Amino acid sequence: MTQKYSTFRKYGLQIRQLAYVLNFSAYVNGFGKMAIFGLLLFLSLNSFAQAPQISAGIDSTSIKIGEQIKYQISVEADSTALVVFPEGATFNPLEVVESLATDTSRIENRFRLLKEYYLTQFDSGSYTIPQQRVLINERPFLTDSFQVEVADVVVDTTKQKMFPIKPAMDVPSGFQIPNWIWWVLGILIIAGIAFFFIRRKKKRDAAIKQLPPYERALFELEQLDKSHLLENRQTKEYYSKLTEAVRRYIEDEVHLRAMESTTSELIHFLELKKETGELKLSDQTITDLQVILQRADLAKFANSKPDIITAKEDRSKIEHVIIDTKAAIPEPTEEELLKDEEYRQLQLKKKRKKKILTISLSGLVLIFIIGTVLVNTNGYTYLVDLFGGNPTKELLDGEWIQSEYGDPSVSIVTPRVLKRGEIDMPNEAKEMLVGNETFIDGNLEEELYVVLSTVRFQEDVKFELNTAVDGVYANLEKKGAKNIITKDEEYTTLEGVEGVKVFGTLEMEIPKKDRSINKKYIILNFAVNGGFQQITVIYNEQDAYADEIANRIINSVEFEKPTS
Repeated sequence: MTQKYSTFRKYGLQIRQLAYVLNFSAYVNGFGKMAIFGLLLFLSLNSFAQAPQISAGIDSTSIKIGEQIKYQISVEADSTALVVFPEGATFNPLEVVESLATDTSRIENRFRLLKEYYLTQFDSGSYTIPQQRVLINERPFLTDSFQVEVADVVVDTTKQKMFPIKPAMDVPSGFQIPNWIWWVLGILIIAGIAFFFIRRKKKRDAAIKQLPPYERALFELEQLDKSHLLENRQTKEYYSKLTEAVRRYIEDEVHLRAMESTTSELIHFLELKKETGELKLSDQTITDLQVILQRADLAKFANSKPDIITAKEDRSKIEHVIIDTKAAIPEPTEEELLKDEEYRQLQLKKKRKKKILTISLSGLVLIFIIGTVLVNTNGYTYLVDLFGGNPTKELLDGEWIQSEYGDPSVSIVTPRVLKRGEIDMPNEAKEMLVGNETFIDGNLEEELYVVLSTVRFQEDVKFELNTAVDGVYANLEKKGAKNIITKDEEYTTLEGVEGVKVFGTLEMEIPKKDRSINKKYIILNFAVNGGFQQITVIYNEQDAYADEIANRIINSVEFEKPTS
């Protein structure tokens, strides 16, 4: 149902109100009233022609529980109109399953907007979809409401197959990674990135510090040339770095407190070294250094700004001072060289220990991250099996063997070859047989136990497959099984051979371990080629790999085609 009729009524009401006003104005003559009325009528009809048209509908008024209704809202409006469709819980008591994107099409000079919703309800009864509010240019328009009937789904329980009631069992909760682990992991990653950049900077600074004093001083002068401090008129910073380079060199190489001394004190110490013969510096070198240090003091403390040419000349003179100082230092004695070598070896040991510690911590963090990812994607059991090993997983991933066993023969694929064995059988039963063969792999105490038995009866013996199936339970109890949950169903191999599948769970006593283990079992029973064939697979209930092995064994069963 559309909104255009209500829109027409609204505009008709406005026209009648305008006519009333015209009739009330007595001072306007008849011709004037008719002209104004006609003009207003034209404007009103023109507005009506451009008014938006809204319609809503559903594809069905009766559904079953859980089925979906398609609800459509169609709006025809001017191309410049702003249309806002309802969203959220406006369809209560029905639930919105999906809200599709708006479909837009053009009709002459107008747009047609189609919005579709899929609604449902999971309780039977009669429900009303309320009116929906559509905003067009911030003006509200209401759709019609709809009545919907939701019917029950009839279930015939008399035709359902009944199974024995299972005893109460503890269900282990699935493994979940706590949220705090993700927070810790995120913090560790951020800390690792920050540590990487900080350590890289420290390594770069340490590499510079580990250079010999002479090479380090020349390197600092090269870095000063690349700093563009002079081009940016940063004279104070330039002279600070320049004098710092030469002072550090003198302190490390000449062993004077050059970094803490004033200019006059430093020059005085150098002159004393020269007079005692410990340093063979020329007077010109000491004078050049004094002049540069005094100029640097003025630049740093008196806001003096030497020109660029002077600053570059000072930089060149400082390099010559460093070179001359290196040449003026006497050669170290053998004792001094040994001390230096001992100190260097000690530093290398410390550095090696620190590197080993860093690599160890990084390895632990990496192992934690990898372990967390593996547990999150594959589960905790996968991680344990990957590093700790799992016998059934190794069987599943190993090389499988296809062989034929017994008479009449049964072909089966197993992870290990079945070995010939024997089963207990009453003498009365043996008298009815022509022959019987049994092949076994494993035992009931292990993770996987596989048995294949074939029996051939005498010609006058009538064999009932259902009777043999009933004996399965007695045989399981005889082997120590208890709390047996049984199910049976018809089974057909890939070749179309029909049989009976007995399966379920049981609790097996393990005397050696003084405890019991919950196990699953699958037993296939066939009466093919004048004999009876039985394939039994028993495995641990919580072992997913064993479950996969069992199903693969069962699905591989094939029989020898009877000879014509």
